[in-house]
Amino acid sequence: MGLYPEIEPYDRGMLDVGDGNRVYWETCGNPRGKPAVVLHGGPGSGCTPGFRRYFDPAVYRVVLLDQRGCGRSTPHASAYDTDMSVNTTARLIGDLELLRRELDIGRWLVWGVSWGSVLGLRYAQTHPRAVSELVLAGVATASSAEVDLLTRGLGQVFPEAFERFLAELPADDRDGNLAAAYNRLIESPDPAVRARAARAWTDWETAIVPAPPRSVQRYEDPEFRLAFARTVTHYFGNDHFLGLPEDGLPEDGRSEDGRSGGEGQAVVLRDAHLLKGVPGTLVQGSLDLGNLLGVVWRLHHAWPGSELVMVDDVGHNAGAPGVVDELVAATDRYAPRGEAPL
Repeated sequence: MGLYPEIEPYDRGMLDVGDGNRVYWETCGNPRGKPAVVLHGGPGSGCTPGFRRYFDPAVYRVVLLDQRGCGRSTPHASAYDTDMSVNTTARLIGDLELLRRELDIGRWLVWGVSWGSVLGLRYAQTHPRAVSELVLAGVATASSAEVDLLTRGLGQVFPEAFERFLAELPADDRDGNLAAAYNRLIESPDPAVRARAARAWTDWETAIVPAPPRSVQRYEDPEFRLAFARTVTHYFGNDHFLGLPEDGLPEDGRSEDGRSGGEGQAVVLRDAHLLKGVPGTLVQGSLDLGNLLGVVWRLHHAWPGSELVMVDDVGHNAGAPGVVDELVAATDRYAPRGEAPL
């Protein structure tokens, strides 16, 4: 099946989302087609032109955006004076709602990969009426157990790389929250400290998540590398800002004991029942190391109306041929067939 042909946007802009931030967006495909929004990974990776090609351009109106602090959005997280305190999950969800209204869209299909799957799931849990379907790959839920696996647990699988990863940290920080410890280095006023920490963080990511050459090349750009590492450690080190009062979950949507979340809780998985009525397709590589915690299976079984598609011999890579085929097949299945666009 493969990807659809390359296309160019027919419209683009910079949306003022408040807090001094302006978010880049673009639309491509059919201006009267079914709306879909693409949520990139990271956090902090930014969108690339290849994301446009997972949708039939004759029937979809595809919206891409660079989340706060990355890509073409401003201010960029690579700038030391950029305020990261206003870069949170709740604010990213708010940005999606601002953009949806700006583009006069009622509901849209939400397509997300890796961190984008987390953001898409939480967006659908807090704004179910805005989401027609979810198509997600490299699925995660951003629980503390997943962060612990990625930052410490996989050290047993990649011991040499893990030794280098720990070596960059002060000895007193090697037993605690490694992402938070790295974030403190990346927030250092010393640019040399920031640069070394960003390099060490992306070296670790490359070691545990084999990536295609194009993705690895992005890490060679010092500006991208610093912004990416700063944003990832900001989120990883703060429970991805999930389950906080500003998270946007209405009172009647919380769990039976009234909790709105809490540190280290698997908030997205806990609230999977809120996705009832939202169709979704989860595409996962069988060799994705995140599968070690069984998160994608648990999410699928807790989410009525979801389907799980496993792709053999593939890791955490939405661009792998088998994953591409399944993602395109999913957007094709959800494409309108004769009815008016949403």
